[in-house]
Amino acid sequence: MKLRPFPLAIASLLALFAAGCSSAPSRQAAAPVTPTLSAEAKAALAEADVAVKDARAHYTLWVPAETAYQKVLEAAKAGDSVTVLKETKTVMELNKLAAAQANYRSTEMK
Repeated sequence: MKLRPFPLAIASLLALFAAGCSSAPSRQAAAPVTPTLSAEAKAALAEADVAVKDARAHYTLWVPAETAYQKVLEAAKAGDSVTVLKETKTVMELNKLAAAQANYRSTEMK
């Protein structure tokens, strides 16, 4: 009986593959830990959302306020309640100042 090398190599590789798969350790997928925000941080996030939407609608959203808002969103995704509260305070203060600035007298020469 004459064995051909190609089918013999294929059969060997299949046997090795099957042996490797059967002895591989089984990994159980650990449930991902989803960070959650505190109730206070959730309320602050909602408040920041409303304030930014209002500022955009009135064209009074300052760049630093928008940057702070992006930090709020990133912190919310990460579940960092402390940063959400801190940056929301910044967003609210800047939006308050921007709204007040809209009522200032014009400095245009007439």
